[in-house]
Amino acid sequence: MTAIWLGIFCSFICQVVPEAVTSEFHVEVPENYAGNFPLYLKKLDLPPVHSEGPALVRVTGDEVAEGLFGVESDSGFLFVTRPLDREEQAQYNLQVTITAEDGSLLWGPQPLIVHVKDVNDNVPQFTNDEYIRTLSQGTYADIPFLYLSATDADEPGTAHSDLRYHILSQIPAQPSPDMFHLEATTGGLALSEKGSSELDPTIVSNYQLLVQVKDLGDQASGHRTMATVNIDVVANTWFVHDSIHLAENLQNLCPNSFTHVHWSGGDVEYHLESQPPGPFRVTHEGNICLTQELDREMQDKYLLSVWPRNAEGLAYSDPLSLTVLVMDENDNAPRCPPAEAPAEVPELSPTGMEVTRLQATDADDPNTPNSHVVYKLLSQEPPGPEGSSFTVDHHTGVIVVQDTLIRAGELYKLLVLAADLAGEEGGLSSTCEVTIKVLDVNDHAPVFTASQYGPVSLPEDTAPGTRVATVTATDADLDPEYTRIDFSIVEGDPNGTFVLDSDPQSGHADIRLQKKLDYTSAPSYELVIMAKNLVDLVGSATDSPVTASVTVLVEEPILPPVLSQESYEVTILDSTPPGTLLLTIGPEDPQSPSLRFSMMNDSEGWLSIEEHSGEVRTASKLGSGQPKETYIVQVVAEIMDHPRLTTTATLMLYIVRDLSSHAGKSSSLPASAPGPLQILCTPQDTPQGVVISGLQHRGEPAADDDPYSFALSEDPTVQREWRLQALNGTHAYLTMALSWLEPQEYFIPIFLTHSAQTQQLRIRVMVCMCNSERRCLLKVGRMEGMPTLLSAVGIMVGTLVVIGFFLILIFSHLALAKKTEAQPPDSVPLKASI
Repeated sequence: MTAIWLGIFCSFICQVVPEAVTSEFHVEVPENYAGNFPLYLKKLDLPPVHSEGPALVRVTGDEVAEGLFGVESDSGFLFVTRPLDREEQAQYNLQVTITAEDGSLLWGPQPLIVHVKDVNDNVPQFTNDEYIRTLSQGTYADIPFLYLSATDADEPGTAHSDLRYHILSQIPAQPSPDMFHLEATTGGLALSEKGSSELDPTIVSNYQLLVQVKDLGDQASGHRTMATVNIDVVANTWFVHDSIHLAENLQNLCPNSFTHVHWSGGDVEYHLESQPPGPFRVTHEGNICLTQELDREMQDKYLLSVWPRNAEGLAYSDPLSLTVLVMDENDNAPRCPPAEAPAEVPELSPTGMEVTRLQATDADDPNTPNSHVVYKLLSQEPPGPEGSSFTVDHHTGVIVVQDTLIRAGELYKLLVLAADLAGEEGGLSSTCEVTIKVLDVNDHAPVFTASQYGPVSLPEDTAPGTRVATVTATDADLDPEYTRIDFSIVEGDPNGTFVLDSDPQSGHADIRLQKKLDYTSAPSYELVIMAKNLVDLVGSATDSPVTASVTVLVEEPILPPVLSQESYEVTILDSTPPGTLLLTIGPEDPQSPSLRFSMMNDSEGWLSIEEHSGEVRTASKLGSGQPKETYIVQVVAEIMDHPRLTTTATLMLYIVRDLSSHAGKSSSLPASAPGPLQILCTPQDTPQGVVISGLQHRGEPAADDDPYSFALSEDPTVQREWRLQALNGTHAYLTMALSWLEPQEYFIPIFLTHSAQTQQLRIRVMVCMCNSERRCLLKVGRMEGMPTLLSAVGIMVGTLVVIGFFLILIFSHLALAKKTEAQPPDSVPLKASI
């Protein structure tokens, strides 16, 4: 239905609104029409309009003369009233409208474009009536030296303005009548092949050409115009120059020139190229100059090529080659060689021995004195005993040893002056640093730090492998290779009782026992140790061996101590006070050496032993409330002068409970019954807890020196879920350790201690979800026999329906009763009388 109404509406709109403008009108008019006017151009496709009166067709346009164009209202023909000139205006932009008598617009405006069609009514014109040009002998053929130009006012891009150039005549016609060639389309005038080879100013110095330009392209017809070209022929000046010498660092830069080139022909532009690229430039006049200073050390020679070119960049001739040689100046000081590893020379080297050669370089011309370098030693650090330990050759730079007293390991720094110009005045110089390292040679024998070691006493039972003594030798040489020392026992140990354990690089040797000692067969030893380099000695040092002696004494054997008993047993009461003497431990032989006593395995710290007398006493209260039946410790006895000689004995302590000290007294009280219910909310968003009073559970006041002590049960679950904090001497504060606990009833075990008596409390706490008033929200289970939600809704809806039905009946009855009461009495029918 909607689509039908939409179609009807669209049909109505199409009938009421004029036809929309869809495109432009295009009309073409030939220029300079010579016929009758008005000239009817085209019948315009105008749409029908609905108007009660006559409709008027109008043509308007900006910058269009009044009355130049018009349209007949009846026929719709467009006409023009006078001739049009394309060169005056090539296009007219008009608008066509249809209006009613009262001027109201019925249609339009419709764009109308009128193109004026070009006709060949203009003669081409040369830009000059006469052209004058100078032509150099040697110009290439087909390279234009003059470009003729002409204009045509007709429409560009059409045949009317398509121009062609021709040579009509050449005067004189010598040595050939076709010396020149004129490019028909571009107007480029050039020598022909024959003209390039035969052009000679000594034969003909001037030519006059009559040239023509014609429109309509290659067609035979068309408008023509002529002009003359006067050509002066001159001799060729494009010849090779001699080499040009320029000093480096020359500051005579552009616009000052150092040479000049000239192409004798006219209309020339110069182009310069340098190989390798250099700081050169050629001006329009042919002057060649420098754009920056030259540096011979970077480039000592350049080859310049200069081309004479026409306006189109085409070369008239071969390039002119110029060679530029850069002359050297003494602008570079000698350069020291790069720093490398120090030169090396062995100590004890003879006088005149070459150490190294200093070779400074000079970037100036090697064939001139500018690069002739000589050398002079300025200083030496550190100085030698007699000044300088080295000398430098003036011409070669060779450094040799002068003083043989150079020290091993010393690092000498020489300052050497390197000067060019052979050291003459006006030259340049540099200071070079030469580092020389003196290498060590093995010219020192090892020396023991002591000639006699010991005497060293060893017990007869000393275990093999024990270190007896350490001998040390030093070597004054610096090279680690020359300080490696070999130690050996050369005398005093025929049976190999001892062995040397040494590191050649460390300079130490440990004498160790290799076999068991026997006091009876050998009560002492006199060992002779020799030290020798692993590398042969040089110089004045002798290769005689270096020795030291070590005296070793063997001690008579001593036996371990023997105690009076192998084990000891003591029975005591658990109430025995600290410091009570239990027993005294001593040696079996009163004449034995002095002993030192100590105790092992006393894990509880209940006992102590006097170091020298062996008295064993109680060290603390036994049992600490949890007495053990048997307590075992180890007693260690050692000879004071021989700590390695020890013996042990077992001490067994039997602890018996003292019943009299525990009668009528209890250490703890029974656990109390759970207290009143306390409520905490979960999750815990604000601090909350339960205050626990010790007075409430014990009823005894707490003194300052005997406060109540509270402690949580050691159950890991209780420790994880709850925290207990003492508030003062009588109260504690119980809180949740986690932000969330499962809602349920908890019984938290807490130990309450007071006056050495401990009582276990069970704090009853209800953890639940709470409302905004921090009251528990308890879940209530569904009662048996109660209706479900669906059945309750059904019952409610049924009840409401029944109530509504009864209400309708009641209101209907009341309405009828009221109507009956309102009826007049005479309207009630009378009973019939009998």
